[in-house]
Amino acid sequence: MLAQPLPETAPAGELGGPALRAFFRLAEHWKLRIADQRKLLGDPPESTFYKWKRQQDGAPSRDTIERISYLLGIWKSLQILFPDPAQADVWLNKPNQASLFGGHSALERMLSGNVADLYVVRQYLDAQRG
Repeated sequence: MLAQPLPETAPAGELGGPALRAFFRLAEHWKLRIADQRKLLGDPPESTFYKWKRQQDGAPSRDTIERISYLLGIWKSLQILFPDPAQADVWLNKPNQASLFGGHSALERMLSGNVADLYVVRQYLDAQRG
């Protein structure tokens, strides 16, 4: 019998509940509108979104798990860069003159719907941290 290789990461199903609970806490902290929450999660069907929100559990796709991972990384970077949580929240919503944002806020960039925009905001903040 051949040995099966160990998975490099936990299956997405095992991460669903913890990821969704973390996301909804983050969304509450950032005071995100429902439409924005859905956009950040990759526009799941409305019924699926409300089921996740109500149950704080589910089996989101790998894409959704990836999106939540980027959002949590953004939150962590902001907490490191701005020890005052109010400052971190202001930065997220404040127009930004960095070329990456073109005068828009980081949140506006993140709400484009593309997972790549979550990635670039995370990468930008990680670079600012040094």
